[in-house]
Amino acid sequence: MKVLLLADPASSHVVKWANGLHEKGVEISIFGLSAYDPTQYNAGIIIDLFTIPQFIKWQTIGSILKTSYLLALPRLKKIIRNFNPDIIHAHSASSYGLLGALCGFHPFVISVWGSDIYNFPQKSNFLKKIINFNLKKSDMIFSTSKIMAEETKKYTMRDIRVIPFGINSEIFIPKEIKSHFNENDLVIGTIKSIEKQYGTEYLVRAFKKVKENNPDVPLKLLIVGRGSLTNYIKQLTKDLGIESDVKITGLVSYDKIPDYHRMLDIYVAVSIEESFGVAILEASACEIPVIVSNVGGLPEVVDNNVTGFIVPHSSVEPLAEKIELLFDENLRKKFGKAGRERVIKHFNWDDNLEQMVNNYKEILKNN
Repeated sequence: MKVLLLADPASSHVVKWANGLHEKGVEISIFGLSAYDPTQYNAGIIIDLFTIPQFIKWQTIGSILKTSYLLALPRLKKIIRNFNPDIIHAHSASSYGLLGALCGFHPFVISVWGSDIYNFPQKSNFLKKIINFNLKKSDMIFSTSKIMAEETKKYTMRDIRVIPFGINSEIFIPKEIKSHFNENDLVIGTIKSIEKQYGTEYLVRAFKKVKENNPDVPLKLLIVGRGSLTNYIKQLTKDLGIESDVKITGLVSYDKIPDYHRMLDIYVAVSIEESFGVAILEASACEIPVIVSNVGGLPEVVDNNVTGFIVPHSSVEPLAEKIELLFDENLRKKFGKAGRERVIKHFNWDDNLEQMVNNYKEILKNN
Protein backbone atom coordinates (compact mmCIF):
# COMPACT_ATOMS: atom_id res chain seq x y z
CA MET A 1 0.00 0.00 0.00
CA LYS A 2 1.30 3.44 -0.97
CA VAL A 3 0.08 6.54 0.91
CA LEU A 4 0.95 10.15 0.10
CA LEU A 5 0.68 12.38 3.16
CA LEU A 6 -0.04 16.07 2.61
CA ALA A 7 1.33 17.40 5.87
CA ASP A 8 3.82 19.60 7.71
CA PRO A 9 6.97 17.42 7.84
CA ALA A 10 8.33 19.50 10.75
CA SER A 11 5.44 18.42 13.00
CA SER A 12 6.30 15.76 15.59
CA HIS A 13 2.81 14.34 15.07
CA VAL A 14 3.47 13.88 11.34
CA VAL A 15 6.85 12.28 12.10
CA LYS A 16 5.12 9.84 14.43
CA TRP A 17 2.36 8.92 11.96
CA ALA A 18 4.77 8.58 9.02
CA ASN A 19 7.31 6.44 10.88
CA GLY A 20 4.61 4.32 12.51
CA LEU A 21 2.78 3.58 9.27
CA HIS A 22 6.08 2.90 7.51
CA GLU A 23 6.94 0.34 10.20
CA LYS A 24 3.56 -1.28 9.52
CA GLY A 25 4.61 -1.88 5.93
CA VAL A 26 2.91 1.15 4.33
CA GLU A 27 5.03 2.90 1.69
CA ILE A 28 4.98 6.57 2.71
CA SER A 29 5.69 9.75 0.78
CA ILE A 30 5.15 13.24 2.25
CA PHE A 31 4.46 16.49 0.45
CA GLY A 32 4.95 19.53 2.69
CA LEU A 33 5.36 23.28 2.75
CA SER A 34 8.01 23.79 5.44
CA ALA A 35 11.57 22.81 6.31
CA TYR A 36 12.11 19.77 8.53
CA ASP A 37 14.76 17.63 10.22
CA PRO A 38 15.39 14.59 7.97
CA THR A 39 17.02 12.67 10.81
CA GLN A 40 13.59 12.32 12.46
CA TYR A 41 12.31 10.07 9.67
CA ASN A 42 12.85 6.39 8.94
CA ALA A 43 14.97 5.53 5.92
CA GLY A 44 12.77 4.90 2.92
CA ILE A 45 10.24 7.68 3.58
CA ILE A 46 10.20 10.10 0.63
CA ILE A 47 9.71 13.79 1.40
CA ASP A 48 9.17 16.52 -1.17
CA LEU A 49 8.89 20.21 -0.29
CA PHE A 50 7.37 23.24 -1.87
CA THR A 51 8.89 25.93 0.33
CA ILE A 52 6.92 29.11 0.90
CA PRO A 53 8.45 32.24 2.49
CA GLN A 54 8.53 32.28 6.28
CA PHE A 55 6.59 35.56 6.53
CA ILE A 56 3.71 33.97 4.61
CA LYS A 57 3.68 30.92 6.88
CA TRP A 58 3.17 33.11 9.92
CA GLN A 59 0.30 35.14 8.51
CA THR A 60 -2.88 34.97 10.56
CA ILE A 61 -5.55 32.41 9.71
CA GLY A 62 -7.50 33.53 6.64
CA SER A 63 -4.88 35.96 5.34
CA ILE A 64 -5.04 36.31 1.56
CA LEU A 65 -1.25 35.90 1.47
CA LYS A 66 -1.56 32.32 2.72
CA THR A 67 -3.30 31.34 -0.52
CA SER A 68 0.15 31.42 -2.15
CA TYR A 69 0.55 27.78 -1.13
CA LEU A 70 -1.85 26.98 -4.00
CA LEU A 71 1.15 27.57 -6.27
CA ALA A 72 2.26 24.15 -5.04
CA LEU A 73 -0.59 22.40 -6.86
CA PRO A 74 1.32 21.69 -10.13
CA ARG A 75 4.21 20.21 -8.12
CA LEU A 76 1.78 18.07 -6.14
CA LYS A 77 0.17 16.72 -9.31
CA LYS A 78 3.60 15.78 -10.65
CA ILE A 79 4.43 13.95 -7.40
CA ILE A 80 1.14 12.05 -7.65
CA ARG A 81 2.04 10.90 -11.17
CA ASN A 82 5.53 9.81 -10.09
CA PHE A 83 4.66 8.18 -6.75
CA ASN A 84 1.32 6.75 -7.93
CA PRO A 85 -0.22 6.48 -4.44
CA ASP A 86 -3.15 4.26 -3.50
CA ILE A 87 -4.43 6.92 -1.06
CA ILE A 88 -3.82 10.61 -0.43
CA HIS A 89 -4.15 11.62 3.22
CA ALA A 90 -4.23 15.32 4.15
CA HIS A 91 -3.31 16.19 7.73
CA SER A 92 -5.43 19.35 8.23
CA ALA A 93 -8.76 20.22 6.68
CA SER A 94 -7.64 23.71 5.67
CA SER A 95 -4.38 24.27 3.72
CA TYR A 96 -3.34 20.68 3.04
CA GLY A 97 -6.99 19.71 2.80
CA LEU A 98 -7.54 22.26 0.04
CA LEU A 99 -4.51 21.05 -1.91
CA GLY A 100 -5.83 17.52 -1.65
CA ALA A 101 -9.35 18.51 -2.65
CA LEU A 102 -8.12 20.46 -5.69
CA CYS A 103 -5.74 17.79 -6.98
CA GLY A 104 -8.72 15.61 -7.89
CA PHE A 105 -7.24 12.31 -6.66
CA HIS A 106 -9.31 9.57 -4.98
CA PRO A 107 -9.36 7.91 -2.53
CA PHE A 108 -8.69 11.12 -0.57
CA VAL A 109 -8.94 11.28 3.23
CA ILE A 110 -8.54 14.10 5.72
CA SER A 111 -7.44 14.19 9.37
CA VAL A 112 -8.78 17.21 11.22
CA TRP A 113 -6.27 18.66 13.65
CA GLY A 114 -7.97 21.34 15.73
CA SER A 115 -7.50 24.93 14.60
CA ASP A 116 -8.56 23.92 11.08
CA ILE A 117 -12.01 23.09 12.49
CA TYR A 118 -12.31 25.25 15.60
CA ASN A 119 -10.79 28.49 14.28
CA PHE A 120 -10.37 28.56 10.49
CA PRO A 121 -14.07 28.38 9.48
CA GLN A 122 -15.02 30.94 12.15
CA LYS A 123 -13.03 33.69 10.44
CA SER A 124 -15.44 34.22 7.53
CA ASN A 125 -18.20 32.60 5.51
CA PHE A 126 -15.72 32.18 2.67
CA LEU A 127 -13.37 30.10 4.82
CA LYS A 128 -16.31 28.10 6.10
CA LYS A 129 -17.18 27.27 2.48
CA ILE A 130 -13.59 26.16 1.88
CA ILE A 131 -13.85 23.70 4.79
CA ASN A 132 -17.24 22.49 3.47
CA PHE A 133 -15.69 21.98 0.03
CA ASN A 134 -12.60 20.15 1.27
CA LEU A 135 -14.54 17.78 3.51
CA LYS A 136 -17.11 17.11 0.77
CA LYS A 137 -14.30 16.06 -1.57
CA SER A 138 -12.94 13.55 0.95
CA ASP A 139 -13.83 9.86 1.05
CA MET A 140 -13.31 9.57 4.82
CA ILE A 141 -12.45 11.88 7.70
CA PHE A 142 -10.42 11.12 10.83
CA SER A 143 -10.45 12.89 14.21
CA THR A 144 -8.33 12.23 17.29
CA SER A 145 -11.21 13.00 19.69
CA LYS A 146 -14.96 12.53 19.89
CA ILE A 147 -15.59 16.19 20.64
CA MET A 148 -13.61 17.34 17.59
CA ALA A 149 -15.55 14.85 15.48
CA GLU A 150 -18.76 16.49 16.70
CA GLU A 151 -17.41 19.91 15.76
CA THR A 152 -16.47 18.62 12.32
CA LYS A 153 -20.03 17.39 11.76
CA LYS A 154 -21.12 21.03 11.54
CA TYR A 155 -19.44 21.17 8.12
CA THR A 156 -20.01 17.76 6.56
CA MET A 157 -22.24 14.70 6.32
CA ARG A 158 -19.22 12.50 5.60
CA ASP A 159 -18.24 9.54 7.75
CA ILE A 160 -15.89 10.57 10.61
CA ARG A 161 -13.74 7.94 12.32
CA VAL A 162 -12.19 8.64 15.73
CA ILE A 163 -8.63 7.33 16.04
CA PRO A 164 -6.78 8.67 19.09
CA PHE A 165 -3.19 9.83 18.78
CA GLY A 166 -1.94 7.25 21.22
CA ILE A 167 1.20 6.56 23.19
CA ASN A 168 4.02 4.08 22.86
CA SER A 169 3.81 2.65 26.35
CA GLU A 170 7.20 0.98 25.93
CA ILE A 171 8.87 4.40 25.60
CA PHE A 172 6.75 6.30 28.12
CA ILE A 173 7.31 4.19 31.20
CA PRO A 174 7.87 5.01 34.87
CA LYS A 175 11.51 4.76 35.89
CA GLU A 176 14.12 6.50 38.02
CA ILE A 177 16.15 9.19 36.25
CA LYS A 178 18.61 11.93 37.06
CA SER A 179 16.42 14.95 37.77
CA HIS A 180 17.06 18.70 37.74
CA PHE A 181 15.47 18.81 41.18
CA ASN A 182 16.29 17.64 44.69
CA GLU A 183 14.88 14.36 45.94
CA ASN A 184 12.54 16.05 48.43
CA ASP A 185 11.16 18.62 45.98
CA LEU A 186 7.53 18.27 44.95
CA VAL A 187 7.58 19.10 41.25
CA ILE A 188 4.50 20.39 39.43
CA GLY A 189 4.79 20.95 35.71
CA THR A 190 3.58 21.02 32.16
CA ILE A 191 4.98 20.15 28.74
CA LYS A 192 3.27 22.54 26.35
CA SER A 193 4.04 25.43 24.03
CA ILE A 194 3.85 28.68 25.98
CA GLU A 195 0.88 30.13 24.13
CA LYS A 196 -2.33 31.76 25.33
CA GLN A 197 -4.53 28.78 24.46
CA TYR A 198 -2.58 26.50 26.79
CA GLY A 199 -3.29 28.52 29.94
CA THR A 200 0.27 28.65 31.29
CA GLU A 201 -0.52 31.85 33.20
CA TYR A 202 -3.20 30.08 35.26
CA LEU A 203 -0.74 27.35 36.21
CA VAL A 204 1.83 29.94 37.33
CA ARG A 205 -0.74 31.84 39.41
CA ALA A 206 -2.05 28.63 40.96
CA PHE A 207 1.52 27.61 41.83
CA LYS A 208 2.01 30.96 43.58
CA LYS A 209 -1.16 30.40 45.63
CA VAL A 210 -0.16 26.86 46.56
CA LYS A 211 3.25 28.11 47.74
CA GLU A 212 1.58 30.77 49.88
CA ASN A 213 -0.71 28.16 51.44
CA ASN A 214 2.12 25.68 52.05
CA PRO A 215 5.32 27.59 52.88
CA ASP A 216 7.00 24.52 54.38
CA VAL A 217 6.58 22.31 51.29
CA PRO A 218 9.56 22.39 48.86
CA LEU A 219 7.54 23.13 45.72
CA LYS A 220 9.01 23.56 42.25
CA LEU A 221 7.39 24.39 38.91
CA LEU A 222 8.73 22.98 35.63
CA ILE A 223 7.57 24.43 32.31
CA VAL A 224 8.90 22.52 29.31
CA GLY A 225 8.49 24.34 26.01
CA ARG A 226 8.69 27.73 24.39
CA GLY A 227 6.30 30.10 22.66
CA SER A 228 5.25 33.66 22.03
CA LEU A 229 4.42 34.21 25.74
CA THR A 230 7.73 32.93 27.12
CA ASN A 231 9.02 36.38 28.14
CA TYR A 232 5.64 37.29 29.62
CA ILE A 233 5.61 34.15 31.76
CA LYS A 234 9.19 34.74 32.88
CA GLN A 235 8.31 38.29 33.93
CA LEU A 236 5.19 37.02 35.71
CA THR A 237 7.26 34.63 37.84
CA LYS A 238 9.47 37.60 38.82
CA ASP A 239 6.49 39.79 39.64
CA LEU A 240 4.98 37.03 41.79
CA GLY A 241 8.27 36.43 43.60
CA ILE A 242 8.54 32.77 42.58
CA GLU A 243 11.26 33.02 39.93
CA SER A 244 13.76 30.94 41.93
CA ASP A 245 11.28 28.04 42.15
CA VAL A 246 10.36 27.98 38.45
CA LYS A 247 12.38 26.35 35.67
CA ILE A 248 11.49 27.11 32.03
CA THR A 249 13.47 24.84 29.72
CA GLY A 250 12.72 26.24 26.29
CA LEU A 251 12.37 23.83 23.37
CA VAL A 252 13.30 20.22 24.19
CA SER A 253 13.84 17.48 21.59
CA TYR A 254 11.11 14.83 21.55
CA ASP A 255 13.46 11.99 22.55
CA LYS A 256 14.08 13.77 25.89
CA ILE A 257 10.38 14.34 26.67
CA PRO A 258 9.89 11.03 28.58
CA ASP A 259 12.58 12.01 31.10
CA TYR A 260 10.99 15.42 31.67
CA HIS A 261 7.69 13.70 32.45
CA ARG A 262 9.53 11.51 34.95
CA MET A 263 10.84 14.60 36.77
CA LEU A 264 7.27 15.54 37.66
CA ASP A 265 5.13 14.56 40.62
CA ILE A 266 2.03 16.24 39.17
CA TYR A 267 1.31 17.05 35.52
CA VAL A 268 -0.95 20.02 34.74
CA ALA A 269 -2.57 21.01 31.42
CA VAL A 270 -5.15 23.75 31.92
CA SER A 271 -5.68 24.74 28.30
CA ILE A 272 -8.31 27.26 27.24
CA GLU A 273 -8.78 25.30 24.01
CA GLU A 274 -7.32 21.98 22.86
CA SER A 275 -8.52 19.27 20.51
CA PHE A 276 -6.71 16.37 22.19
CA GLY A 277 -4.20 15.71 24.96
CA VAL A 278 -1.19 13.71 23.81
CA ALA A 279 1.12 15.09 26.51
CA ILE A 280 -1.43 14.14 29.19
CA LEU A 281 -1.39 10.56 27.94
CA GLU A 282 2.42 10.60 27.97
CA ALA A 283 2.37 11.70 31.62
CA SER A 284 -0.21 9.06 32.54
CA ALA A 285 1.86 6.37 30.80
CA CYS A 286 4.75 7.41 33.08
CA GLU A 287 2.40 6.97 36.08
CA ILE A 288 2.15 10.70 36.77
CA PRO A 289 -1.22 11.96 38.10
CA VAL A 290 -2.71 14.68 35.91
CA ILE A 291 -4.87 17.77 36.26
CA VAL A 292 -6.58 19.11 33.15
CA SER A 293 -9.17 21.73 32.25
CA ASN A 294 -12.67 20.89 31.06
CA VAL A 295 -12.13 21.90 27.43
CA GLY A 296 -11.98 20.18 24.06
CA GLY A 297 -10.67 16.63 24.06
CA LEU A 298 -8.91 16.85 27.44
CA PRO A 299 -11.76 15.24 29.46
CA GLU A 300 -11.57 12.27 27.07
CA VAL A 301 -8.03 11.39 28.17
CA VAL A 302 -8.61 11.70 31.94
CA ASP A 303 -10.88 9.62 34.14
CA ASN A 304 -11.89 12.23 36.72
CA ASN A 305 -11.00 11.26 40.31
CA VAL A 306 -9.42 8.04 39.01
CA THR A 307 -6.39 9.02 36.90
CA GLY A 308 -6.46 12.71 37.77
CA PHE A 309 -8.69 15.74 38.19
CA ILE A 310 -10.67 17.88 35.76
CA VAL A 311 -11.01 21.56 36.72
CA PRO A 312 -12.74 24.59 35.16
CA HIS A 313 -10.63 26.36 32.55
CA SER A 314 -9.25 29.86 33.14
CA SER A 315 -9.40 29.42 36.91
CA VAL A 316 -6.82 29.52 39.68
CA GLU A 317 -8.52 28.54 42.96
CA PRO A 318 -9.90 25.15 41.82
CA LEU A 319 -6.54 24.26 40.26
CA ALA A 320 -4.66 25.19 43.43
CA GLU A 321 -7.07 23.05 45.50
CA LYS A 322 -6.52 19.97 43.32
CA ILE A 323 -2.74 20.42 43.37
CA GLU A 324 -2.86 20.45 47.17
CA LEU A 325 -4.94 17.25 47.22
CA LEU A 326 -2.14 15.57 45.27
CA PHE A 327 0.38 16.36 47.99
CA ASP A 328 -0.80 12.94 49.24
CA GLU A 329 1.83 10.53 47.90
CA ASN A 330 -0.51 7.53 48.12
CA LEU A 331 -3.12 9.33 46.01
CA ARG A 332 -0.48 10.29 43.46
CA LYS A 333 0.61 6.65 43.16
CA LYS A 334 -2.99 5.45 42.91
CA PHE A 335 -3.86 7.92 40.15
CA GLY A 336 -0.58 7.25 38.35
CA LYS A 337 -1.03 3.48 38.19
CA ALA A 338 -4.65 3.85 37.08
CA GLY A 339 -3.53 6.32 34.41
CA ARG A 340 -0.98 3.95 32.91
CA GLU A 341 -3.50 1.11 32.86
CA ARG A 342 -6.00 3.35 31.04
CA VAL A 343 -3.44 4.43 28.44
CA ILE A 344 -2.48 0.82 27.68
CA LYS A 345 -6.13 -0.20 27.38
CA HIS A 346 -7.52 2.72 25.36
CA PHE A 347 -4.64 4.73 23.86
CA ASN A 348 -2.06 2.21 22.72
CA TRP A 349 -0.16 3.63 19.74
CA ASP A 350 0.27 0.28 18.01
CA ASP A 351 -3.50 -0.26 18.17
CA ASN A 352 -4.08 3.21 16.68
CA LEU A 353 -1.74 2.42 13.78
CA GLU A 354 -3.63 -0.83 13.15
CA GLN A 355 -6.89 1.14 13.14
CA MET A 356 -5.52 3.52 10.53
CA VAL A 357 -4.18 0.73 8.31
CA ASN A 358 -7.51 -1.12 8.54
CA ASN A 359 -9.37 2.04 7.56
CA TYR A 360 -7.05 2.48 4.59
CA LYS A 361 -7.85 -1.10 3.53
CA GLU A 362 -11.56 -0.44 3.87
CA ILE A 363 -11.30 2.71 1.74
CA LEU A 364 -9.41 0.85 -1.00
CA LYS A 365 -11.94 -1.99 -0.95
CA ASN A 366 -14.82 0.46 -1.42
CA ASN A 367 -13.19 2.55 -4.17
